[in-house]
Amino acid sequence: MATVTPGAAVPAWADDDGTHTPGQPSAAPAATASAATLADAGDLLRALAAPVRIAIVLQLREADRCVHELVDALDVAQPLISQHLRVLKTAGVVRGERRGREVVYRLADDHLSHIVVDAVAHVQEGK
Repeated sequence: MATVTPGAAVPAWADDDGTHTPGQPSAAPAATASAATLADAGDLLRALAAPVRIAIVLQLREADRCVHELVDALDVAQPLISQHLRVLKTAGVVRGERRGREVVYRLADDHLSHIVVDAVAHVQEGK
């Protein structure tokens, strides 16, 4: 948890007491990010931009799953699930681990699930 010395300026991402609020950025504002960082962030957001991929992230947020479990839960054809998992894996959103004849997928990072959950909640609040 970040703290601020008395008398020091409080960063925009900090609470009034200078601490960090979970779910808020924990680094300098994006305005100071490099062009390469912004491009990578854009690539990541594009990887999350399909409804089926959002649904996959929400499923993996609950538990690790193999392809057939995602097919059953989302009622989407296996080749389409595999294609979306490939995009998410390439983007570093999910990781697969072989267990016997199956590959079990899990989220690579909890931060990414927060992005998806926040986006879904934001849309639901507006309706």
